[in-house]
Amino acid sequence: MTLSLPQSRIRFTPEEYLKFERASETKHEYIDGFIYAMAGGSPPDNQIGFNTIGELRLQLKGTRCRGFTSDQKIRTDPQDLFSYPDITIVCGEPIFHDQHKDVILNPKVIIEVLSPSTESHDRVEKFARYQKIKTLTDYILIAQDRPSIEHFARPKSGSKWRYSLAIGLTDELVISSIKCKLKLADIYDLITFPLPKPALVSVLDEIAEEQLTTAKPSRRKKR
Repeated sequence: MTLSLPQSRIRFTPEEYLKFERASETKHEYIDGFIYAMAGGSPPDNQIGFNTIGELRLQLKGTRCRGFTSDQKIRTDPQDLFSYPDITIVCGEPIFHDQHKDVILNPKVIIEVLSPSTESHDRVEKFARYQKIKTLTDYILIAQDRPSIEHFARPKSGSKWRYSLAIGLTDELVISSIKCKLKLADIYDLITFPLPKPALVSVLDEIAEEQLTTAKPSRRKKR
């Protein structure tokens, strides 16, 4: 998903945002009183999300945990962020913001598929607010352009989050809190990564060779 500039420079209350959002045909996020329009994800974004949901669905079946797609709103406490994570996992019964039952308050795992336009937002702005959710134990960031999954886990005791990285198609990520494993080969199934850029030395060699070829004097036939 991508975010555009705020819909207005006027700050809105959470209830004003919800009234606006429930009447809207498109999705918007709410951050510190401002409303931001959301655009749909790219094909790789959607494919990675689909693959991840499929893997989690199989492993969560029969447990107390359930998953939600990017159409599900969640809320932080205090109410400074309403967002649509790519994937939300709730264990136990969902707790809702109000009688509309369209905003969840108790996510356990939040997963975001990174894109160039939202990576900084997901890493900094969102994570700073997600940490205020008392039920949240895991925040997971999945890269699009390389096989890489970052995992921030909150220990049962203490407030410091542990960081781990799964990288490469042969690696896997373990989410202990929900007893799930994500094999990167499965998460990135059908994804084609950009070709690796040539090393700087190779590029310089190519440039030097071209310059030498151009600079060679042509041989003239003697009369």
